[in-house]
This record gives sequence, C-alpha cells and structure tokens, in this order.
Amino acid sequence: MELIRFDIEGPVLIKPRVFEDERGYFYETFNAGAFQKEGLEIGFVQDNQSLSKTGTLRGLHFQNPPFAQGKLIRVVSGSVFDVIIDIRPNSPTFGQSLKMEINGKNKFMLWIPPGFAHGFLTLEDNTVFLYKCTQLYNKQAESGIIWNDKDLSIEWPLETPIVSEKDLQLTTLKNCENRF
Repeated sequence: MELIRFDIEGPVLIKPRVFEDERGYFYETFNAGAFQKEGLEIGFVQDNQSLSKTGTLRGLHFQNPPFAQGKLIRVVSGSVFDVIIDIRPNSPTFGQSLKMEINGKNKFMLWIPPGFAHGFLTLEDNTVFLYKCTQLYNKQAESGIIWNDKDLSIEWPLETPIVSEKDLQLTTLKNCENRF
C-alpha cells in the first residue's frame, strides 16, 4: 500500500496494492500493522455505509471534541467528488481544503483525522460509500459547514446537488460551532 501525504498536515491518501486476475480482484482495506509502520495509530469503533444516487451531496460534517471522529473513507462502487476542510483554528492551513475523486475503480482510501470537516458529492447512481470511524456517533457533538460557503470557494462539479434539509441548515465556517 502506498501512502501519500499532503501539504495540509494530517490527511493521508492510501493507494492499496490491488491483485487482479480473471476471477476479479483482492486488496486489503485496512491493516493495523501497515498503518502503524507509517505512524498512523488508529483504532476504529464504528463502520458506516451509504448508498446514494447521482448528484447527492452529503456534508460538510464533523463532530466536536471530545467526540471528534477520524475517518478512513472509501468508495465500494460508483464515484464521489470528495472534500475535506481543515477546521483546526491553530493550524497554518485552517480553512484550506483537499478535493479529489474517489471511486470503485481507483480504490483509493483517504484517512481524515479529527479536526476536518468532510463531505462528498456522488457522481454516479448507486454509489456505495463506506467509512470507518475512531469515535462513536454523538448527536450532541455533531456540527458542520454549509456546502456552498462562499469563503471556502469549493468548485463542486454540480451547481444544484440534492442536499438534505438538515445539511441545508448548516452555517459557514466562520459561524459554525467549532471546538477544535
């Protein structure tokens, strides 16, 4: 597995070794020893999965401390435009984002440590999105940033996505409850 680090400290893109033959493919989606060897000491306590149709936007979500979640995300089938925002106020990259396509073909995974808001837009019908979390979900700790916050300048590949009523109530990064 190849790990790629970014200019924003913390997140890591994981490109797994995929073994393919006439039967299909095989790859490891998580290996604690390999992650530890790369300095990623991660303990997961919850797995989540969603199925979405094309144009569904979920996010930009996070949980505040002490329930902040780290997430290892991947797409089983379909494709997403994935976005994370550094929301750590003392970080030199506060407010900066990483954007990438993750899909069932490239099999990329992304480690998102606590201190980042996360969202994605589905680019295909029947997109299956899976993520492992380091903390259990806590409704009182949930928060988020509106997907079209003008200060973030995210160029989503769709102007009018399908967004839940709950996500439409989110506020800007400047105004969100952020205890990092």
